[in-house]
Amino acid sequence: MKTPSLPTPPRRRRGLHLTAMVLALALLFLIDTATRYEVAVSVFYTVIILAMAHALTWRGLIVLSGSCVALTWLSFLITSYGDQRAGLVNMLISTVAIVITGYLACTAELARAAAHEAQARLLRISRIHSLEGLTTSIAHELNQPLAAIVTSGHACQRWMEQDPPQLDKARQALQRILGDADRASGIIARVRKLSKGEPASTRPFVFNAAVREVLALSHAEMQRLDIAMRADLAPGLPLALADPVQVQQVIANLVLNAMEATALVDVARRTILVESLQQADKLVFRISDGGPGLPAGAQEQVFEPFWTTKHEGIGVGLSISRSIVEANGGHIWAEPHAPGGAVFTFSVPVAPAEGEA
Repeated sequence: MKTPSLPTPPRRRRGLHLTAMVLALALLFLIDTATRYEVAVSVFYTVIILAMAHALTWRGLIVLSGSCVALTWLSFLITSYGDQRAGLVNMLISTVAIVITGYLACTAELARAAAHEAQARLLRISRIHSLEGLTTSIAHELNQPLAAIVTSGHACQRWMEQDPPQLDKARQALQRILGDADRASGIIARVRKLSKGEPASTRPFVFNAAVREVLALSHAEMQRLDIAMRADLAPGLPLALADPVQVQQVIANLVLNAMEATALVDVARRTILVESLQQADKLVFRISDGGPGLPAGAQEQVFEPFWTTKHEGIGVGLSISRSIVEANGGHIWAEPHAPGGAVFTFSVPVAPAEGEA
């Protein structure tokens, strides 16, 4: 297998973000201090807060917002050009804008962190419970993101309370929230069907889109573990024919396995490659990690119930994944990954063309 070029490590990216933030703060402070009181340059600190919302924790956003307020006041005290009364008004307006922006950014970050934490717990359920317990726990854990969706829906009402009301933005946000809520309800219903042994609800769906959704939910955890992930998804794939929710459960389980294995090695080796491709009448998902790898001859054993190489695992996740893949007409297998690590691959059928249906 060809070794992929690795992306910039998360730790280095964070360093670049922080460096760019400090330079931007310094530049804005110098411009604000050098210009007249009437020019409200300090309001642009809000742009820096919004730009760093995805790179900082909520505590970091609080520190950043406080620093922006302090720089705004310091610049006002140092500046000696123009109408001081106008400068005072501009400073107060900028301070309010910075505080409001920081509050909204912190609120969004807390909600995003709660959603990622709930998803991480969801992905670990397969290690803890049998299939029946898995479905019950998933239904319970999904209550948290559903509650977050409802809370966000109430927040969107603020768009409608503006003068004039921002009806289009509020309507679009609410439609997205309701769509996510419906999808979460569908996950609960389909997982319950799986626990009862009912057949998969197969339908055509976009394979790469299903993969990207799972990878997006795993992004924060990969950053926390300093794992560099590369996605090489083949463009122009035909539609897959399977149960999309069950397929995403398998993808999530394999991604979590790869993350846990990769976290055991040195940071320089913490890499994960995700691929999608077509082989004949099958669509293939492949994930390669740089972890310790599989024991010799364990390629088939890893899919047996209660067989595991982990001290804290009970060995049901891959067994359930195999049952799901085979129930959807596919196949799953494992291989060693040179120079180290493991490769897990599964396939699902291609949806027939309209004339062949």
